[in-house]
Amino acid sequence: MDCENKDSELRKFGSSRTSSASSSLRRRSLSLSLSLPKHLNDDDDENESVSEAGDIGDRELQSNRYSGSGRLRLIGENAPEHGVVVPISEDTSSVTPVFPIKLISQPDHKKNDEKTEVPWVLEYTSCLLFLAVFGILGVLLRYGLQKLFGPGIVGATSDHSYMYLDLPSNMVGSFLMGWFGVVFKEDISRISSQLAIGLSTGFLGSLTTFSGWNQKMLELSVEGQWVFVVLGYLLGLFLVAYSIIFGIETAKGANWLYCRANMDSSNSGTDCHWRVDSCKRHLIVILILLLILASLWGMSIGLEVNEFSSGSPKAQLWLACIVGPFGVWIRWFLARLNGRGLGKSGLLKWVPFGTLIANVSAACIMAALATLKKAVNTEKCDTVASGIQFGLLGCLSTVSTFIAEFHAMRGSKYPWRAYVYALCTTLISFVLGTVIYSVPVWVENFN
Repeated sequence: MDCENKDSELRKFGSSRTSSASSSLRRRSLSLSLSLPKHLNDDDDENESVSEAGDIGDRELQSNRYSGSGRLRLIGENAPEHGVVVPISEDTSSVTPVFPIKLISQPDHKKNDEKTEVPWVLEYTSCLLFLAVFGILGVLLRYGLQKLFGPGIVGATSDHSYMYLDLPSNMVGSFLMGWFGVVFKEDISRISSQLAIGLSTGFLGSLTTFSGWNQKMLELSVEGQWVFVVLGYLLGLFLVAYSIIFGIETAKGANWLYCRANMDSSNSGTDCHWRVDSCKRHLIVILILLLILASLWGMSIGLEVNEFSSGSPKAQLWLACIVGPFGVWIRWFLARLNGRGLGKSGLLKWVPFGTLIANVSAACIMAALATLKKAVNTEKCDTVASGIQFGLLGCLSTVSTFIAEFHAMRGSKYPWRAYVYALCTTLISFVLGTVIYSVPVWVENFN
């Protein structure tokens, strides 16, 4: 009886250790694949997910490389006999027992169907080109919305009101973020991860601008319109917050209608023909994007040369198109800080430090250029500074990503974090902008 009891205890101990090793391996594999978790049972996972809701920069490409290979698959203890046995060691205080965990490779008949792995350089190159092309398109649409809703045509916005010039583009970009950055981003990623990044980070990030919003509030404060300043921040945050909610709900409705209309048809393989998952297709996409980017830059440079001496708003626009992609690239690389926290311990992991740094730094540089324009007060300086403000800094800062993170925090276990994050972003930007722009204007009595 003692032997039987000991045998049963050993079997229980072995099965528990095997289960522990299996769960440990699952945790390790999940940490490699940076996909969004379906059930957030841990506060640390939730902190990381809300911080990464808007953008994670080039880490998204790395996560796709890990999750897209799919050559090994964990199936637990009940693996078939043809599985591959891999020993996993578990450290304890006294001994280091080894228990086999079975991993099986994909069946042989599927190996021939696998696409060759795309080189890292091609993925990064196509992503940078997508960001540049869509960034310029975002700048052009932002300029068009300013002119459409500005004093010249509709008259809904102006430089001297809390309905600032960039409010329509921030609302439209936040609405589209609900479509292409939340609901349909995964579907777009099945075709091309670089296309999804280009749409959300490049186009929508450049269509919306936080630095322009902050600078208009600074200019109102210099004029003594403090009520307009408060209304501009509160109304601006309220409108873009509900714009992304409206975008998400309408996208869900459109998706439901599409699924219902195609309920009887099998569309499981419709997107495979368009999927960019091979070297050849990546090269074709890169060639097309290079031609588009060269055309956009060539047109902008040519028009800038003709318009620069006039100092017109169009001269500022074409310069903005030239320098805009650099702002997108910087913001994309800064976004890799989102969800990482501070230090090795990952303190304050719920704060998207990449987006925060991009928005605050762009707001400060924009305030510095605004001060420079008033100090120098020449036509050429105004054209160059305004073009950099509208293009480089407008693309470096973003409202669409900011509001996506805000929306994710509001839906988390700690909704108060959304308002703390929004308050910190606006307050830090406004205080630093006041020191850089407002104080010199007051002291030097610039017109």
